[in-house]
Amino acid sequence: MVYIANFLHRTHQESDTEAERRYGEFSMVVESDTKERAIQLFRDKISELRRNSDFFEGHCTIYFNQLLEFENFPSAEAALLGFKSVAGDPVMPFIGCSVPTAESDNCKIYNWGQDGPAADGTGNRLFIEFKK
Repeated sequence: MVYIANFLHRTHQESDTEAERRYGEFSMVVESDTKERAIQLFRDKISELRRNSDFFEGHCTIYFNQLLEFENFPSAEAALLGFKSVAGDPVMPFIGCSVPTAESDNCKIYNWGQDGPAADGTGNRLFIEFKK
């Protein structure tokens, strides 16, 4: 089975200023024979990332949010795995990483401006837009 886990995290909670404290979410994926083994592999990887990277620094809390189990993946159509909606305009920059490894964390700093999001100062291309 393939297991995809979604987590919420808070880091640097010891910081006095709000701008230094961080929160966010991340997902992990693993193939395993059992759910229990998958959960242990997630725990092991998070611990490794805490020891060997800049992820999960300072006073950090991680919450297990959701576990998805797949025998196989859909091939006839795409499946929506995660969706988040937050009230208000996005004002604070955030850090995002795709498939980080020990060799490269692949992190980018995302800012929102008038023309949409920018990653590391470079604007993202609009993928699709729906108007009323």
